Amino acid sequence: MMIADARISMHESLSGLLFPVLSIVVTVLGCNLLGDGLRVALDPRMRARGD
Repeated sequence: MMIADARISMHESLSGLLFPVLSIVVTVLGCNLLGDGLRVALDPRMRARGD
């Protein structure tokens, strides 16, 4: 609910919105990179192609 609370004062200061949004972006990016790494490591079809 931090983003919803910061939306009220967004016009006065963006710093209250910046940190929650950045934490969501970093979390999503990290999960995507982890998923890609696991797919490369564990998918036998990718190893057979040599990619």
